[in-house]
Amino acid sequence: MEHRLDYLVPTAVALADIAFLLLPLPLIVFANWADQPPAGDVWYAPLVTFLGSAIWVLLAIVAATCLFLALITLAVPTYAVVLVVTGAAVGLLISETTRQQLARVIPIDPRSAVHATALALSVVLVGSQLASQLSGDVLTQQASSGPALGPADLVANELPFLIAAFLGVGLFIRRRPAAALERLGLVRPTPWQVLLAVGAAGLFFAFGTGMDALAHVVTPGIAHKVDSANQHLFGQLIDPTGIATIALSAGIAEEALFRGAMQPRLGILWTALVFAAVHTQYGLSLDAAAVFVLALGLGALRWLTNTTTSTVCHVVYNTIVGIGLGGPLLLPAVAVEVLLVLAGTAALFTGRLGRLRTAP
Repeated sequence: MEHRLDYLVPTAVALADIAFLLLPLPLIVFANWADQPPAGDVWYAPLVTFLGSAIWVLLAIVAATCLFLALITLAVPTYAVVLVVTGAAVGLLISETTRQQLARVIPIDPRSAVHATALALSVVLVGSQLASQLSGDVLTQQASSGPALGPADLVANELPFLIAAFLGVGLFIRRRPAAALERLGLVRPTPWQVLLAVGAAGLFFAFGTGMDALAHVVTPGIAHKVDSANQHLFGQLIDPTGIATIALSAGIAEEALFRGAMQPRLGILWTALVFAAVHTQYGLSLDAAAVFVLALGLGALRWLTNTTTSTVCHVVYNTIVGIGLGGPLLLPAVAVEVLLVLAGTAALFTGRLGRLRTAP
């Protein structure tokens, strides 16, 4: 029986994490129905229209929930304060006047329920993660508790991001599959774009490695905790199957949501911050700052080309991190990287990269 419980507890924790990731999906669907109710005299139109109009009430409930959680966690003042600010921010976003002000700095439609929902949910995500990081030693908790991730766990954790991306752009509600792919920027890349993506992945790897080395010098205690947390979470994913799973699942799902769905509406800066907040295994550290900078780089790739290019870069970067570059591989890798950077720079300045105009 003890061995059976040892198996069931990690499984239950994993299922709970996945359920939490799936919670925003109904709100995303309702918001799409609010922006575009079903056309024609179909039997389900009244129900769908009602659910769409309820999105504003549901967002108000989200704000109220943040405030309620703050109330019952007053014993942890930092956590409560951050949740109060988060709930207040979500409440303000329900107001179209607030969204009109934001539309001056990010390309949202202040009348869109989808854009309002995206803003509100992203604020809740950043706020909740910040509250947790500021009020407790999350890195130590991750390093000492919870199940280690296997390939299936990783795919299950990343899949909600992919679903949210397609639902967010209104697949089967506001857009057909081809239009949804275009809006997400998931198009066939040119050879020059692939070269740029691979070259950028090498630069990102060099930057990330440098920041990690700096973290071990400047903040060795925190850096050790980051290493322990990552080893605990991803220690079972160091074989070829594990590396491929990390590279493909994270690269595809995260790029579809963050660079494909969110960035064209919420901007590079906020999207990068939300992306960094998702990567809780880095805590509040120099490594987390590096993730934010890398997200800006992926955002620049998306802006210059398309989401497929940023996805290739993300997948290649994760692969290099998983394999590692050192010893006899280092000099050939540096030589190849120099050639890739030169080719990508030439393509950029000669107009060979091309550029995708995001569909409205």
